[in-house]
Amino acid sequence: MEKTVRVLGLGNVLMGDDAFGPWVIEFLSAGWTFPGEVSVVDVGTPGLDLVPYLSGASHVVIVDTVRSDGNPGELRLYRKAEVLKVPPQPRLSPHDPGVKETLLMLDFAGTGPEEVLLVGAIPGSSAMGVGLTPALQAAVAPAAAEVLRELERLGCPAAPRAGAIPAAPWWEAPASPVVH
Repeated sequence: MEKTVRVLGLGNVLMGDDAFGPWVIEFLSAGWTFPGEVSVVDVGTPGLDLVPYLSGASHVVIVDTVRSDGNPGELRLYRKAEVLKVPPQPRLSPHDPGVKETLLMLDFAGTGPEEVLLVGAIPGSSAMGVGLTPALQAAVAPAAAEVLRELERLGCPAAPRAGAIPAAPWWEAPASPVVH
């Protein structure tokens, strides 16, 4: 089977720390280039629509916020078996990521990824608004380093981008003046 690696950022950029996954994707895209078998995508809040992103991939790295004991900004790494260890819980909204449900469904169909790494950060605030809390801002680079380490382990290393500039996500860009 040909290696297909997908790095996916999950989260709502309008809900504070929930933008962590998209932020890490922006950080990675701004600073590195990736080999052809690796795609790096901000998937937003797909809910149960994760199927096209996970189906057929040999390896998947997901970056998202996670519910866990600990302090905001602490990272948690979960492999596929750990993600699937606890049965799926009731979804609180249609935007809750359906990672477990999608993995189970795809494994049943025989098209699920053989390996999954979830790089999660404990959020501080998921209140309506744009911008990560300082604890999650500080966790972006370490989370990106975990993604890069996993790509290296998989034999698909990223290369630093020549002349890279800092990530500037569209959702945090200053408002442009309105011209009449």
